Amino acid sequence: MNTLQNQVMQSTFVKLSVFALLSFLVGCSSLQTGKNGNWEGFTESGQASFYGNKHQNKKTASGELYQHKLKTAAHKKIPFGSNVKVTNVKNGKSVIVEINDRGPFVRGRIIDLSKSAFSSIGNTSSGLIDVKIEVIK
Repeated sequence: MNTLQNQVMQSTFVKLSVFALLSFLVGCSSLQTGKNGNWEGFTESGQASFYGNKHQNKKTASGELYQHKLKTAAHKKIPFGSNVKVTNVKNGKSVIVEINDRGPFVRGRIIDLSKSAFSSIGNTSSGLIDVKIEVIK
């Protein structure tokens, strides 16, 4: 085997090893569901935002119309219809919301709350709040 063939084989081996390692890490980093494969008990911490006025009466990913007055929220993966307890970690206030949309798609944000849900645990003038979420049903 000449030097060029040896270098090509080594390069291929390194690329395959990196690919295998990255595939393993991606598999391990996915969101984990709660006990017994359902979402009940799943928790996550991060930032919450709220829907702006332009979303009022627009269709959500579930097909329902978004309404500020309802206690609803968007999450990237929690199933539609799930009830989630959202707690403001700074003041301890909580609200129960129903997931009916997908999002948020902004880094660091884990949930988008309806305006009324956000208002019940924080001040909308702050724009974002640090929260802990827990799927309760």
